[in-house]
Amino acid sequence: MQSPAPFHNGSLSRRSVLQAGTLLLGGLTLSNLFRLRAHAAAKGAANTDTSIILVWLEGGPSQLETYDMKPQAPAEYRGEFRPISTCIPGMDVCELLPHHTRVADKFNLIRSITHDIADHPGAAGRFLTGRRPQNISDPVSKFPTVESLVAKARENRRVGIPNYISNERRLKGGGSAYLGQAGEPFVVSADPNQPDFQVQDLTLSDEYASRLEDRLSLLRGLDRLRKGLDLAGSSASNDRYQQQAVDLLTSDKTAAAFDIRREAVETRDRYGRNEWGQRALLARRLVEAGCSFVTVQMQKIGPTFTWDDHGDGGSIPYLMRARLPAFDQAVSALISDIYERGLDKKVMVVVTGEFGRAPLLTYRPKARSAGRDHWPSAMSVLVSGGGMRTGQVIGSTTSKSEYPVDRPLDPNDLLASIYRFLGIDTEITYPDLRGRPMPILPTGRAIPELG
Repeated sequence: MQSPAPFHNGSLSRRSVLQAGTLLLGGLTLSNLFRLRAHAAAKGAANTDTSIILVWLEGGPSQLETYDMKPQAPAEYRGEFRPISTCIPGMDVCELLPHHTRVADKFNLIRSITHDIADHPGAAGRFLTGRRPQNISDPVSKFPTVESLVAKARENRRVGIPNYISNERRLKGGGSAYLGQAGEPFVVSADPNQPDFQVQDLTLSDEYASRLEDRLSLLRGLDRLRKGLDLAGSSASNDRYQQQAVDLLTSDKTAAAFDIRREAVETRDRYGRNEWGQRALLARRLVEAGCSFVTVQMQKIGPTFTWDDHGDGGSIPYLMRARLPAFDQAVSALISDIYERGLDKKVMVVVTGEFGRAPLLTYRPKARSAGRDHWPSAMSVLVSGGGMRTGQVIGSTTSKSEYPVDRPLDPNDLLASIYRFLGIDTEITYPDLRGRPMPILPTGRAIPELG
């Protein structure tokens, strides 16, 4: 079998038009995806040129080892790392985040977001949907998450690139729920740091391309038969959806956006030559090309699999030393790059997990290590770009980072800020599986400091 066909000069050959991988070979075709989205069309959706990059830290990062350190607290609370000053007076971060210190004037730290669900999928669902899940342990949400809702609200937006792209089909505790496949992402699961990186749904071997040639010939024959029987005009509609699929696959813009090899060596080095760094760089390329929402889940790197640092999989100092340098480099490079390229008014970057970690360190005798348990009562979130005033610390917590004492905020307030930036009316409704109209966001007020 020959190797998958690469990109050539930013355009796709006729053979590459057929390189549609899983989106054309069995299951949901790309044209069906367009059709589903059109059938679920929303009224009043904004069509502004704005985008979100969500850096999702599944497992819940510790605020005490990142953005809300408490050096005056007892050792069993503060941990072993010390805070370092940033270019913004009064905004300190962990010593393992030195790159953050130089771009602190380009982001805000929210230290007072709080909710009450301590289970991973339930907390993720609560944070990303704005609704309390019916079952906090259900890995699939019964309500659509912010990413799916944005894709739905902008489904009629045609910019030559998918509106919602992620490296995971579904975040744990999330999903498109009653929006169905119309709210699911274009998935890019391959590691952009690998020299043979290819987008699965745009690259396919000759063997599969040949099979797709046969399938498309069959579809064209069926289309001709259907047109002869069509009395309601559905053929023209189907042709439109298939044309949208072909337009996307043959778009120079799509090919160029995913071709990370076009980036200068210095730029790729700046982000970090690892999966997290190159995913962040790819996210910048995608929003620059017009994608409305890109989710970058930073999960496994080195010995770490998630940010769920109980201590049974290694001590929290050891795991933070393993992951924070790559995280620091990727996030700070993304922030700097967005501002340097003049994208800061068009793109908002949100860095968060589903909750924070417990203030009191828990020692695991068998593992001979220490960790922190789940803690939804106080968590920190980084927000950058979005045309907002930056260099702010919003809210504060108690001396041990137990609860907010100033500016307590709900996850829905952050979601309201995201929708406001995107120009999406949160009172727009979509029918659930019972046909009941469900607003995009039931409660929440946009955070004034992020305006």
